[in-house]
Amino acid sequence: MVKFEPGAVNVISGASKTGKSSVIPIIDYCLGSEKCAIPVGVIRESCSWFGVLVDTLEGQKLIARREPGDLKASGDILLLEGQEIEPPPIIQQKNQTVEYVKAVLNRLSGLSNLQFEPGSEDRFKSRPSFRDLMAFLFQPQNIIANPDVMFFKADTTDHREKLKTIFPYVLGAISPELLQARHELDRISRQLRRKEGELKARQASGASWQREGFAWARLAIEYGLLPAHTVVPNDWPSTVDLLRAAMQSDTRSATPTLASMDVIMARLTELRGAESKLVMELNQSRNRLHELRRLDESSDSFRDGLYVQRDRLGLSRWIRELVTERPAAVLEPSDAGRARIDQLCQALEGIELRLRSHPAITESLGRETLRQREAVETILADLSAVRQEIRTLEGQSEEARKVTTRGEEISHFRGRLQEALRLYEVADTSSTLNEEILALRTQVEGLNKLISEHEIGRKTENALDTIQSISSRLVPELDGEWPDAPIRLNIQDLTVKVIRGTRDDFLWEIGSGANWLAYHVALTLALQGYFLSKPNHPVPGLLIYDQPSQVYFPTRRAGKALEEDLDPEWNNEDVAAVRKVFALFDHIITRTTGRLQIIVLDHADEDVWGKLANVHHVEEWRGKGLVPAEWG
Repeated sequence: MVKFEPGAVNVISGASKTGKSSVIPIIDYCLGSEKCAIPVGVIRESCSWFGVLVDTLEGQKLIARREPGDLKASGDILLLEGQEIEPPPIIQQKNQTVEYVKAVLNRLSGLSNLQFEPGSEDRFKSRPSFRDLMAFLFQPQNIIANPDVMFFKADTTDHREKLKTIFPYVLGAISPELLQARHELDRISRQLRRKEGELKARQASGASWQREGFAWARLAIEYGLLPAHTVVPNDWPSTVDLLRAAMQSDTRSATPTLASMDVIMARLTELRGAESKLVMELNQSRNRLHELRRLDESSDSFRDGLYVQRDRLGLSRWIRELVTERPAAVLEPSDAGRARIDQLCQALEGIELRLRSHPAITESLGRETLRQREAVETILADLSAVRQEIRTLEGQSEEARKVTTRGEEISHFRGRLQEALRLYEVADTSSTLNEEILALRTQVEGLNKLISEHEIGRKTENALDTIQSISSRLVPELDGEWPDAPIRLNIQDLTVKVIRGTRDDFLWEIGSGANWLAYHVALTLALQGYFLSKPNHPVPGLLIYDQPSQVYFPTRRAGKALEEDLDPEWNNEDVAAVRKVFALFDHIITRTTGRLQIIVLDHADEDVWGKLANVHHVEEWRGKGLVPAEWG
């Protein structure tokens, strides 16, 4: 078991092939990685389980996971929880699933369980996960001085796109409360759309019922439920009051009269006249539409003919220019020939003038066609309403003449009228539905202000400014080429830009492994500094660096090239550069007052990082390694 001290720079030094670089994939695997990246060979063959013991606010948690064998990863996992945990010497069986452990880690981190975009099927917009935070903890050997990749596993599309999504979240520009507001906005918006659809349906139903309501009022007069001299008003509210009055009348005293039946006859005569007029207007509008269509087709043919004439007459302008500019180069035309050429050119100008005015003609035709279509639609709607009222009055008037069944008919009519009035009350647009829609719209406006993309962008830029300020103080402490040039994190490309005067250079545009290392170290430390400044930030206070000295690693001396067990020798310049890295780690541990833990896996021995107050030498793997020799 390897024990790391909290609040310190923990160093494991040693030679190659001792298992130093396996520490990161072991921790990553135990924390729920989908794939086991622990190197095959001695480590995988000698171990049946891998485990990590972590301190949390709830106490210690031991997470152990079975070696997957030929599988990509194993789902067998052991989770032990308590104030202090003593790792068992042998693990007999699992007690939890990987998904359960991930859920525990998500909860401990205080991550929101809501998607970034409600209802989205994009896997990159799924909820933030503890697994996403690994990008900020690990700097393995293939990343720490990589000009193209800044973050752990950001060289794969899935991790890269998800990291772009969660960056505003970890920077605090998107909070759990904002995600909740997004989901609340989605819920209220769906509710608002449903209410608006219901209101629209009610309005359509109410409009249809209003067309019939005037006929119902006249039928009430015919049935004797209203006085024969009653005048049916043109406004709808008064008509509704009239129908309600009909409902209050006594059916026993309702005696149809000739005068009341004449009301229906007079209205039918009026409606038939209106129907004939509307039919005539409809035929006229249809004929106009037909003529406009033919005129549009003729206009296109006329335009095509003008293009043909213009192309043919274009030769005359060329001949006139040729005669005018270079008279000696062609046969000199006679005066009559010149006059004829001028006539052709004038005709050409006239055709071009008509071509230029043609679009305006086409636009006028389009506007008139649209106006006629709207007129036809209006006439059809009015005609439909008139014919519907005619059918209602004709049918009811015919039945009204059956005096033998008059009492029963009046009762049926009152029943239908009562139900119609009830439905009207439900469909009344002045009901509480309008108030509910207004309240929902107010909530939507408030939530839209809360989740403003502009505000999110502003907060993100402010966070990047702070990180830039922190990293700019760290870069001069390292062995970079431009110590005074600030660096800025670019979320879209997941890299940094080096700001030098009037130009900004991406990391991959800059040479030298020393520069790449300096910017990786400065940015990861600056990010951790920013995270630690935020209360209860989800990213753990942990950084693990594998082989930060690799860019300075010297070639072995020729005389000992074949002695694999010997470490290379360092010159003073290399030692000074690498020590700057360790000295910065030591300084950061002091500044963070024990809230950050740094682990360094490196070839460098105590001659490089010794005598630094916060550096803790964990183990020396020279002549031994991660797996004890007796396990082999």
